[in-house]
Amino acid sequence: MAEPFRLVTPAPVYLPAYRAALEAGWSPDNVLGNLAAHRELDRIDRDAIAFLMSLDDPTAKGPPVAMKDGTTRPRLPGYRRWMWDGAFCGSIGFRWQQGTNEMPDYCPGHIGFAVVPWKRGHGYAAQALRALLPDARARGLAHVDLTTDEDNIASRRTIEACGGELIGNFEKDAGDGGGPCARYRIMLR
Repeated sequence: MAEPFRLVTPAPVYLPAYRAALEAGWSPDNVLGNLAAHRELDRIDRDAIAFLMSLDDPTAKGPPVAMKDGTTRPRLPGYRRWMWDGAFCGSIGFRWQQGTNEMPDYCPGHIGFAVVPWKRGHGYAAQALRALLPDARARGLAHVDLTTDEDNIASRRTIEACGGELIGNFEKDAGDGGGPCARYRIMLR
């Protein structure tokens, strides 16, 4: 029997299921895709505990972030949580800049999520997004922005179901591969 859905802090007990999802071709990064999955598998192989610790970095002490084009950008404070229902369901990440609602050009959204294909259609992304919003509010943010490819109907519906309103379209940074995106905002106050 499946457990109730919840967000968990990445930990050794969940790592085998996370690794299996990566090995099955899923990626926690909708932009970098397989490249991100391979990078994470490599980091797990080198030092699993360091990898897990790096996923919770609210003071941005980690190394710069590698972009799709090979360049790097400064790391933002943030963390990742894993979606869990007795099995691994996906990942959601939250990042911010201290003292402002604004995000740098290379990171146009506060929150990103990815659900494994075999768990889609259960509303897990929306549940995870709703679960993160109180923390964003507690950090003093008036709103969070989320972005998605213009043609990603499932993500757009998820964001809208959580109160997101379309505030515009833009072209993704070349470091993220470019392409048309939609930007949504969820008001927190």
